[in-house]
Amino acid sequence: MGIIESQNKKIDSLKKELNTHLEKDTVRVKILNHLAYYNYRNNPPQALAYADQAGKLADEIQSVKGKARSFYMKGIVYMEQADFKVAVSNYEEAIKLYNSINDIKSIAGCKNALGVLYNYQGNSMLALKYYKEALAIDIKLGVKMNIPNYLYNIGDIYSDTGKYEDALTNFKKALNVYTKSNNEHGILSCWNAMAIVYIEQGNYPLSLKYHNKSLEVAEKSKDSIGIFQSFNNIGNLYRKQELYDKALSFYNKALAIHQANYNTRNITAIKNNIGSIYSNKKEFTKAIPYFKESVNISRKIKNDKQLAISLVGLGYAYIGIKENSKALMFFEEAKKITESSQKKYDLLSSCIGIANAYYNLKKYNLALVKAEKGLVLANKYKFLIHQRDAYNLLAKINNQLGYYEKAFLSSQQFKILNDSIFNKKNVEKITQLEYEYKYKNELALAEKRELKLTKTVNIKSQNLERTQHNLLLGVIAFLVTTLILGGVIFFLKLRNEKSKTQNIAIEQKLLRTQMTPHFIFNSLSVLQGMILNKEEKTSVSYLSKFSKLLRITLENSRDKMVLLSDELLAIENYLALQNLENASYVYNVTVADSIDSSLFKIPPMLIQPFVENAIEHAFVNQKEDRILKVHLDYLSKELICTIIDNGIGVLVQNEKKERNKKSLSTIITSERLKILAKDFKMKGSVVIEDRQKYNAQGTIVTLSIPHIKEVI
Repeated sequence: MGIIESQNKKIDSLKKELNTHLEKDTVRVKILNHLAYYNYRNNPPQALAYADQAGKLADEIQSVKGKARSFYMKGIVYMEQADFKVAVSNYEEAIKLYNSINDIKSIAGCKNALGVLYNYQGNSMLALKYYKEALAIDIKLGVKMNIPNYLYNIGDIYSDTGKYEDALTNFKKALNVYTKSNNEHGILSCWNAMAIVYIEQGNYPLSLKYHNKSLEVAEKSKDSIGIFQSFNNIGNLYRKQELYDKALSFYNKALAIHQANYNTRNITAIKNNIGSIYSNKKEFTKAIPYFKESVNISRKIKNDKQLAISLVGLGYAYIGIKENSKALMFFEEAKKITESSQKKYDLLSSCIGIANAYYNLKKYNLALVKAEKGLVLANKYKFLIHQRDAYNLLAKINNQLGYYEKAFLSSQQFKILNDSIFNKKNVEKITQLEYEYKYKNELALAEKRELKLTKTVNIKSQNLERTQHNLLLGVIAFLVTTLILGGVIFFLKLRNEKSKTQNIAIEQKLLRTQMTPHFIFNSLSVLQGMILNKEEKTSVSYLSKFSKLLRITLENSRDKMVLLSDELLAIENYLALQNLENASYVYNVTVADSIDSSLFKIPPMLIQPFVENAIEHAFVNQKEDRILKVHLDYLSKELICTIIDNGIGVLVQNEKKERNKKSLSTIITSERLKILAKDFKMKGSVVIEDRQKYNAQGTIVTLSIPHIKEVI
C-alpha cells in the first residue's frame, strides 16, 4: 500500500473513531491531533482545523500534553506554508508546556522541528544546533525511532555547507534504517538528498539514477509532494546539462501538482528554476519577472535560503541585459546572506557573479581579486561548475590586463574542466539511464515476445516447403477476413456513436421543449390561490413572470444558440417563480464586469437543470437560511458558471439518490456538454463538489460552457 492510500485509510479510520468516541477526554484530543498530523502534508487547512479543535478541547479538560501537541501540529502546518514566525511561536508554546510536565521526549521532537524550520530559512548553523540537541536527548533516553530523521536532517546541513562526504555518510546511515523499517517517505527523501549531493559534485549519471529511484517510490505510493520534489530535482539536473527544454518540461510537471501550491517554499523554488532556464537560454527579460517574484515572496516569508538563490539568479539576468551595477547590488546582498548561512554553493555563485559584474564594468583589478578568491573557495569545496567559471573569467581578465601567459593557463584549465563536466560519456550514460528507467519493463516483455516468436518461426520454417501453398492461402484468407471484420466493426462503432449523439441531442431538446409538469401544475395552483385570495398585484406579477418563462423556454427550444442575457433572464424568472409564494430562499444571479451578456451566445438550458436540481434536492429538511447563488465569469477565454448552495451537500444527495434515482436532466446536460465541447472545439465540462472540502456547507457546481463571443 502506498503512502497516500495508507494515509487516507488511516484518516478514514480516525474519522470513524472520532464519530463514535464522543466523550470529551484525552482520547478524543489524541484522535484530533492524529487527524491533524495525517492531513498536514496534503491538506493543510484541514490539519489546522483539527489542531484547533484539539487545542480547545484540551483547554476544556485541562490536558497539558494534548494542548502542547496541538501547538506542535500547528507549528508543522505553518512551517510547511512558510509562515515561519507563526510556526516558531507555536513550537515555543509547545516546548513551554512540555517543560511544565517534564516531557523531555516531546521536547526533542520540537527541537528537531525548529531545526527543519531554520534550515528552510537558510540558517544552517542554528538548524544544526537544534538537530544535535534533539539527537542528544533521544540517545540519552534510548529512543531509537527518530534517530534516522535526525541523521537525515544533519546530513542535509552538511550538504548545504559543502561537507559532502559527511552528508553522504549520514544519508546512507538513515537510508539503512528507513529500508529496514520499510519507511517509503524516508527512503525517497534519502535518495533525493543523495542525488542532490551528486549533482553538486558533478556526478550527473549517479544523480539521475537516484532521482529516478526516488520518483519510482513516490509514483508507486502516490505521494504528490514527493513526486513534485523529484520532478523539480530532475529538472535541475537537466538544466545543469544544458538540456533546457527537458528541464522546463519537468518544472512545468511539478507546477501542475495542486498539493504543492500549499507550500510557498515549493513555489519560490520553481520560480527560481524557471527563471534560471530562461537565463540559460539568454532570454533574460523573461527570466527577471520569475526571479523578482521569488525575491518578493522569499522576503515576505523570511526565507533566506531561497532569497539568496533568487538574488543570484536576478544578478546574472541583469548582467545578461548589461545592467551590471544592478547585478552587483544583488550579488553583494546574496553574498552577505550566504556568508552567514554557510551555504557554500550559493556563496560561490555570488562571488563569481561579483567578479563578472566588475569585469563588465571594466574594473579589471577588482574583478581579478574577486575571481581569484572565488577560485580558492571553488577548489576548496571541489565545485566543478564554479572552478570552470572562475578559470574562464580569469582567462578574460588576465588577457585584458596583459598577463597573457596566465590567461593562456587559465583558458587551458577552463577547457579541461568544461570537457570533464560535459563529456560525451556522461551524456550517453544519462540517456542510457533514462531509457532504462522508462522502458525496462517494456523491453523485458518485448524480449519474451521475441523469444516466443523466434521459436514459432523456427518451427514454421522447418515445415515451410510442404505447407507453403496452404499457408499463403491461409494468410490471404485471414487478411481478407480481418479487413472485412475491421470494416464492419468500424461502421458499427461509427453508427453507434452517431446514434448516441443524436439520442442525447433529442433528449436535450425534449427537456428544452417542456417544463417540469410538477412545476407547471404547482405554479398554476399558486396562481389560482392568489386570485382566490384577491392578491391582485402579486398574482399579476406572478402571471407575468410565468408567461415570460414559458415564452423564453418555447423560443429557446427552436434555437441551437441563444443570447446569454436571454438564458439568464429565464433563470431569474424560474427562481422568482419558485420563491414568490413564501420567499423560502435567498437567491441572486450575478455576472462579472468582464462579460457583456448581449455579446455571448450559448446553447440553451445548460444552467437551468443544475439550478432546478439544487432547489429540489439541496434543502431537504432545511427550512431557513437557504441560499442559492449563480455567478458567471470569463477567465482565460473560458465562460465559467458557478452554482452554489448552502444545502445538505452533494455527498448526502448522492446517498439519497442511490436509494431513489439520479436527476435525468443533470445526466443529459453533462453528456451534452461533452458533445458540445467537441463541436465548438473548446472546453466544456461540469464539476460537482461538496463544499465540505472547503470547510463550508452545501454544493458547488462549476460549468465550463462552450460559447460564441460576437465582436463589436
